[in-house]
Amino acid sequence: MSNFQIGDKVSVLDEAIDGVVVGVNLEQITIETADGFPMTYFVNEIVKNNISNELKGFISYAAISQVKIEKQEEKKRNFVKDKKSKKEIFTLEVDLHIEKLVPNKNGLSNYDILNIQMDTAKRQMDFAIRNRIPKLVLIHGVGEGVLKSELDFLLNRYENIRTIEGNYQKYGQGATEVYFLQKKEN
Repeated sequence: MSNFQIGDKVSVLDEAIDGVVVGVNLEQITIETADGFPMTYFVNEIVKNNISNELKGFISYAAISQVKIEKQEEKKRNFVKDKKSKKEIFTLEVDLHIEKLVPNKNGLSNYDILNIQMDTAKRQMDFAIRNRIPKLVLIHGVGEGVLKSELDFLLNRYENIRTIEGNYQKYGQGATEVYFLQKKEN
């Protein structure tokens, strides 16, 4: 005996045919297609489409009602501000890779690229001094060392700064950290 009943919506497994069961005869099921044609198939050639009624038993209405209650409850917000340790200071990071500085580097000579990078570094140094930013990180990359040597030359012209190699874990070998030694105001 098959588990199909008259009125069940079904689909044929190996063909793109849907229909409604109009006749059940032992191992054969007769369906009427959407176009109104009666067709007969074996039980193992069709599947039911309307099994949503059977799925209702799997849904826990208690769980759904619990979720609705949780959504209606007003959640208290936590406005406790995380306190930073005094060791954490604001850091201005400047990536001097040419791809980060200009939208298109095509047509630029190495001289032009180096000038753009150095102008950016100088502008950021002056900005940091003007705004009393305690730390600046210049990300220059490893490369052949031309930009790094030019940066070293630039940084030697400034007073009241201290430079160290950038944090290896964060920047690799291609960064220089600049600390500005602030003078205390009286």
